[in-house]
Amino acid sequence: MMRGTAVLVALLVSSSVAFAADDPLAKQAQAAMEKATAFFRSISTNGGYLWRYSEDLKDREGEGKATETQIWVQPPGTPAVGMAFVRAYEVTKDKRYLEAAKAAAEALAWGQLESGGWDYLVDFDPEKSPRWYRLADKGKVSAEDAAKRRNTTTFDDNNTQAALRCLMAVVDASKDDKAQAALDYGLQGMLRAQYPNGAFPQRYDGKPRNPDDYPVKRATMPKDWPREYPKKAYGGFYTFNDNTMRDCVLTLLDAWKRYGQREHLDAAKKCGDFMILAQLPEPQPTWAQQYNLNMEPAWARKFEPPSACGNESVGVVRTLIDLHLETGEDKYLKPVPSALEWFKRSEIKPNTWARFYELETNKPLYFTQDYKLVYTDNDLPTHYSFQSNYGIGKVVAYYENVKGEGRAAYLEKRKPKPLTAEEKAARRKMLEPKVREVVAALDAQGRWVNKGWIECQTFISNLKVLCDYLEAAASP
Repeated sequence: MMRGTAVLVALLVSSSVAFAADDPLAKQAQAAMEKATAFFRSISTNGGYLWRYSEDLKDREGEGKATETQIWVQPPGTPAVGMAFVRAYEVTKDKRYLEAAKAAAEALAWGQLESGGWDYLVDFDPEKSPRWYRLADKGKVSAEDAAKRRNTTTFDDNNTQAALRCLMAVVDASKDDKAQAALDYGLQGMLRAQYPNGAFPQRYDGKPRNPDDYPVKRATMPKDWPREYPKKAYGGFYTFNDNTMRDCVLTLLDAWKRYGQREHLDAAKKCGDFMILAQLPEPQPTWAQQYNLNMEPAWARKFEPPSACGNESVGVVRTLIDLHLETGEDKYLKPVPSALEWFKRSEIKPNTWARFYELETNKPLYFTQDYKLVYTDNDLPTHYSFQSNYGIGKVVAYYENVKGEGRAAYLEKRKPKPLTAEEKAARRKMLEPKVREVVAALDAQGRWVNKGWIECQTFISNLKVLCDYLEAAASP
């Protein structure tokens, strides 16, 4: 089994952060973090992680079945675990967590594609890894060989974006050279992937584009669209699905705030400009999941029809508000009121919206379990969300708060401020029950086991709880 070297470091390195002497729970939390991290590193593959592991480690999964030589990029895989380690280091200053984060970042760097980003997974198997055209292969394989390999940067499901944000966090904490090189190349790859009109695709093959093929124009309704799944490629469409473009904007803004390079802010704004163009016309001033190159809502998967979309539109609205706060430009708020009015009149029952609404008629659209497009919701597939609140109430409140308080006051009110001693004590008290639960659930091997599985998401969530408590328990 391929695992990180020097994994089970003796628990002798003390933290440089002092915790209140009268708080034994802080010491228990610290010990639990150390033990859980040591175990987690022991099951890593070259510093990287999947999504979950069976107790005996024989069964491994990312979004699907996985092998001992694979790691997952898609959250809650390697980048998400790496970010948890960075947070643990920031709270405790214990270098063991930083070393774990660097190992995760270097695993990502190893699997980075020549196109700039990442596939959903990385495979370290020497016989299987040549299926991908990695950055490390550039100049070492023939053009003919490279053309046969997978080289598709994936922005779907916060994949490449999560990897880049992990690399940023690790670079800022450690100045790791491998992470820095991967980050620089990856951010440039993201800029190359952006279409001339500001949009991002679900996937990018690294090839240059002709701007004439991607005209800057407003979204329109198609005169007609197929009611049966057309089985056409959609990876190059302008994609909001699963918050693809929102995650791209947040990544670019993160880079801008950390490094101050104007090209990252300009790219984020350019995507915001595309979001304005992509707002559908009345009577549905909202957004589709994806658009073809003629700026019309289009099919993606067999359960994702051309439509006005309840879910992804929330992410677009939130992103536009974020861009207004970042830039001060009012143009990003102008599309929001009409979109919120559409949310208001499209509620199908209290605090519930459909994922898809038919273009023009605004009737909710659903699928049967054999994927026939219908107007009824009594035979829905169970693997996908077709109805929910989608955070619509929260985004309405977000907009109202920003507008009500004004940009300057809103930002000033929410500037991070050190907690007072009283606030820290109150936070510790609030967190105590959950911390005790997390500490008690850790087994003798350093595992949090959930129904027979050791899960990355559980590890990340529990580490966050412990970090939050230790942060509040730290002595001045």
